[in-house]
Amino acid sequence: GDRERGELGLGAVPGRQDAFRQGLAAAVQYGREVGCSRIHLMAGRVPQGADRAAVAGEMEATFIENLRYAADVLAQEDMVGLVEPINSRITDPHYFLNTPQQAVAILEKVGRPNLKLQLDIFHCQIMDGNLSRNLETYLPLIGHIQIAQVPGRHEPDSPGELNFPYIFELLESLGYNGYVGCEYTPKGDTVEGLGWLRSYWESRGLQPGGTSKATE
Repeated sequence: GDRERGELGLGAVPGRQDAFRQGLAAAVQYGREVGCSRIHLMAGRVPQGADRAAVAGEMEATFIENLRYAADVLAQEDMVGLVEPINSRITDPHYFLNTPQQAVAILEKVGRPNLKLQLDIFHCQIMDGNLSRNLETYLPLIGHIQIAQVPGRHEPDSPGELNFPYIFELLESLGYNGYVGCEYTPKGDTVEGLGWLRSYWESRGLQPGGTSKATE
């Protein structure tokens, strides 16, 4: 959308369907060129001055319409569309899609296998908590996971509420084999900030890069 107009995605914004389709076509072209097969389909914000409850039905209907269109386009490219709840308590009070339950309900209504949940653990913890049960429940629908410590949104080993070694082991035990995106703001140098990953590999008996010491 138009950032200068305060837009952050268009998927659920009534009257902006044509612009959504244009943005999707551009995203597919970029994805094709760089070999990225998963695209975040952003819902967008509740229109300025509107009451969230009053426009919720129309926005959901718009989102479902756009997601079905996107699913058909992405299927032709063998791509997956992702929807991500963004918390409305800290990050963006106006974003339409803000809980995993809301996202899953919409995905079930859309009913397309190449649309998945992009679960950002930072947003999920702020809005709902109950991370272990949510990961277990929604794993079949999860197409991508992102991480950041709560509440500072820094590296997973920075001070905060979440026990990431436990969360990583839980994901492994559940059989998650997708990417985990580092959706955090480094406290300092980016490479130095990745020390948490090297420490995690060592705790699991792995070499840098995640390879087994036994294999080496």
